[in-house]
Amino acid sequence: MLLDYETLRLIWWLLLGVLLIGFAVMDGFDLGVAMWLPWLAKTDMDRRILINSIAPTWEGNQVWFILGGGAIFAAWPALYALSFSGFYLAMLLILLALIVRPVGLKYRSKLTDPVWRSVWDYTLFVGGFVPALIFGVAIGNVLQGVPFYFDLSLRAFYTGTFLALLNPFALLCGLVSVLMLAMHGAFFLNVKTKGYLQKRARIAARVCACLLAVLFVAGGVWLYYGIDGYQIMGLMPHDGPSNPLYKTAIKQSGAWFANYHLMPVTILVPVMGVLAALLASFLANRPKPAFVCSALSVIGVIATVGVSMFPFILPSSTMPSQSLTVWDSSSSQLTLLIMLFATAFLLPVVLAYTTWAYRVFRGKVTEETINKNHESAY
Repeated sequence: MLLDYETLRLIWWLLLGVLLIGFAVMDGFDLGVAMWLPWLAKTDMDRRILINSIAPTWEGNQVWFILGGGAIFAAWPALYALSFSGFYLAMLLILLALIVRPVGLKYRSKLTDPVWRSVWDYTLFVGGFVPALIFGVAIGNVLQGVPFYFDLSLRAFYTGTFLALLNPFALLCGLVSVLMLAMHGAFFLNVKTKGYLQKRARIAARVCACLLAVLFVAGGVWLYYGIDGYQIMGLMPHDGPSNPLYKTAIKQSGAWFANYHLMPVTILVPVMGVLAALLASFLANRPKPAFVCSALSVIGVIATVGVSMFPFILPSSTMPSQSLTVWDSSSSQLTLLIMLFATAFLLPVVLAYTTWAYRVFRGKVTEETINKNHESAY
């Protein structure tokens, strides 16, 4: 093999993080703009401006979500099976919300009736708000541990309920997620609009950025003092078979912060999440630098979860020793290697296409541009 099993597992853990961050950064502002649709605009033309700021590129941005789901399915099959079955109702709500978004975008402008368009505006709001909330709630539950276990034949059993997912800490994480994407969407509108729409977006972005920084820090304090993390006991082979029954793990207070003690440089990740949000608020009058800082804040917030939990990817609150880790829940070495070659070819294509698309559709969206392109504009 060109790469050993340990290295491949680590690479795919990093790639999974890259794909999830890519989804949050690229499709995150689409969800954020949808959340602002009923609140920032005064007129129907204003709402059309908001919609057309994301309409040309949202489908391409959603590719990151598909890539992330595909990576989980192929590289981490146990994670895919447990998360998509245990969080079935939550995933169904996300799926329904993501379905109504393209329907809303396509059907809203088919009629000029104000009631018709208002209904679709709130539908688009739901299509942005629900995924943002549930993704955050899911992360909050993962940090606390998910109630599942394996039997001796490695059949997985999920013992939780949908209502149990809606616990206080998970709802706080959901609110952090909503604020993060709402901030990102507002900073995107700060780039793509002008006039009073831009001013409103700028104010909304600043408020969300400050609230995000406060609640992100509050969530970290709550996690440190009020929620036990997970820790592997003894040495664990990094190139052993993918069997979560071959280790011992325990719940321990402060365990999610152990990596910051072992590798102090990693503290820069959560610090970036906070400071980049505050810097984006400070630079709001400079739209493009502020948007870049907003993206860095999104990266910092999401990467904090991965750094804190490593090497765990799905801890079990029922049987901590059966938690899924980077080292015992991956696909085979050959599968990871073949997928890595495919990714090395396809990911640059996605990046090149994305760069080209945003270059073509660069510039602000105004009433004049919509009237000029009335046949193609939403």
